[in-house]
Amino acid sequence: MGDGAALLTSAAVLHDIGYAPRLAVTGFHPLDGARFLRDEHQAEVRLCRLVANHSYALLEAEERGLLEILEAEFPVPKDQLLVDALVYCDMTTTPDGHVTTAQERVAEIVSRYGANSIVGRFIRRARPKIFAAVGRVEAALETAQPR
Repeated sequence: MGDGAALLTSAAVLHDIGYAPRLAVTGFHPLDGARFLRDEHQAEVRLCRLVANHSYALLEAEERGLLEILEAEFPVPKDQLLVDALVYCDMTTTPDGHVTTAQERVAEIVSRYGANSIVGRFIRRARPKIFAAVGRVEAALETAQPR
């Protein structure tokens, strides 16, 4: 990943910053967080795009009627491995930082928000993409391990 490691670390730490009550303008944390990083901290464009699009946020943006806004302000980064790695970081840790599987994490999200909530609908739609991204990262990690 090279120079992307620091960017990934920053995105993994900051991806949920939009949940902070003082930042919640739209109520859609990927967009609110990315706007905060861009507007208040002049953060690097790639970091803002990763935060805005973490874990297939475009699908949730669509549920919320914010798809066009998200796409216009923060296009999905082109580096698929970096996007996948952020999905992996988000979906293989619990909200309190413990290691989990993507399957358990998705189930936890549905349980916490409810299956028929916006987040519940989004995460069920995103599930195949999330599992595929996690699988790609796991495969890349496996091939990177010395034998």
